[in-house]
Amino acid sequence: MSSDDALFPDSVKDFVFDLHDTARRSHIPSEQQALYVSSFREITSKYFPNTAWPSPAAISSECGGDPLFLSLYHELTLRHLQSVKRPTVRDRIAGWHAYRQLFDLLLDEAPKDDGTDSSGPVTLYLLPEWCFDILHEFLYQFQGFCQFRTTTYTAAAKVADDPDKSPAGHTQDAMEALGQNRDAWAVETVLYYLHRLVAVGTRSKSASATYRFLAYFSSVTLSRLECLLGDYRASIAALDVIYDPEAELVAVGEDMKSPEELVNGVFPARLSLTYHAGVSYLMLRRYKDSASILGGICLFMQRGFKTGQLRKIPGSEQFNKLFDRMIALLAILSHICPISVVDDIIASIVRDKHANNLSKIEAGEEGYEDLFIFACPKFVNPAVPDYSQALKPGCPAVPYGQDAYKLQVQHFMNEMSAHTSLRKMRSYMSLYTSIEVKQLASFNDMNVEEFQSWLTCFKHKMRQLERGTVVASTDSASKGVVKGTKSNQDKAGTAMDIHYNVTGNVVHVDEAEKTRQFETFFMKQIQNNDDILRQLENIKIEH
Repeated sequence: MSSDDALFPDSVKDFVFDLHDTARRSHIPSEQQALYVSSFREITSKYFPNTAWPSPAAISSECGGDPLFLSLYHELTLRHLQSVKRPTVRDRIAGWHAYRQLFDLLLDEAPKDDGTDSSGPVTLYLLPEWCFDILHEFLYQFQGFCQFRTTTYTAAAKVADDPDKSPAGHTQDAMEALGQNRDAWAVETVLYYLHRLVAVGTRSKSASATYRFLAYFSSVTLSRLECLLGDYRASIAALDVIYDPEAELVAVGEDMKSPEELVNGVFPARLSLTYHAGVSYLMLRRYKDSASILGGICLFMQRGFKTGQLRKIPGSEQFNKLFDRMIALLAILSHICPISVVDDIIASIVRDKHANNLSKIEAGEEGYEDLFIFACPKFVNPAVPDYSQALKPGCPAVPYGQDAYKLQVQHFMNEMSAHTSLRKMRSYMSLYTSIEVKQLASFNDMNVEEFQSWLTCFKHKMRQLERGTVVASTDSASKGVVKGTKSNQDKAGTAMDIHYNVTGNVVHVDEAEKTRQFETFFMKQIQNNDDILRQLENIKIEH
């Protein structure tokens, strides 16, 4: 397309001019929404369905050569191009430089921590959706580059032991480019940009709405990154700025919203936050929190699928996949967390979708691994491999430490290996109010000494931190929104539905107090009535 840059239609020029005007001068959200969401897709499908948009240099006259806007335009069009063609190694590296340029320019215009601006007053407005899309794509490309590095190394290592073979031409080209650009998509630089964007939008009192959008969506992206790297505590802690009760409200259009409401208002951001937080809670053995946060959004999505509201959101084709993954996670949680915190509708969907795996687990067979492999994110290892080793005979098939995915699955399965015995133990204890340790040990095919350690183990495994929550409004509850607090306000609790203690040689068991939630029943009946009324309204009666 670059050779024909001067030939692009007037509608493209008008689009660029108007988008620059809404971003730099008028700051009218409704106009930018129409341009960013609708006009861009319409022009793309008409003129550039499988090709690149005009280069930034070709359209610079439409925006007065504004370097920051040109970087925003470059990122937007680059995102489109990488969605319609498979990026080469040089495309991936070029993408890295494009994001670095964009973030450097954004940080140059950002307010200082002391409240002063680095280059005059901030004159930039971006929609919350646009801010999240930039950061979401940034991390998506980082994740893809880490996987590409490992795949390229593995492809070269396969033929290293055969002197009659050499790596394919594209593999050799990729190895050369990767070796020359070892700092491309370096994890420390990715973390630096995300942390800086969070800082400039939350610590400076003069931060504009756009920089606050970038800050809170950077925290969502940072949480996702830490989850992919396997640092689950950091993944949860990254969300503290969103749940900070002292955070000031953010101007979103004509409304003032809390950071949590801002994130929940951009559904893909809310979905990303919830999914990766759910995985992190699961890996931290915080089963109640994981089930609660995943169950809430799954219920909201199930209603959204039924009414068709979610299909109107850009990127909705990915929602079904993520919904199925979260249902698989809930299938795991339904077996390892005795206390039910999931709505009956979602529990029914879990049983329908994963009856086979659940029956395997009930029978004592392996079922957890299949569910977790399907449901977990694509973990990455950011370490740069030694590419020179890939061409030497006897080199490892996979670079040392690069198989992050298998490592996390193994870690999960090591944790699950104890739960088969614990589940069997709990099933027997729930039948008695008191029983001798010797008899209970015989039921579990163990000797007394071994079984006593398992009694302590069960208490330990089920003791966990629990999210602090605040009272949510009825409207928020109906949308599956659970208002949270900062991670330093978490409290110790238990995921067991029974209490037991050992006195002498006798285990005394007491069923946990069940709280009757009448509001759940009434909300469910109201929803059923709404569904019936909606169906009646759609019935066409012919006279």
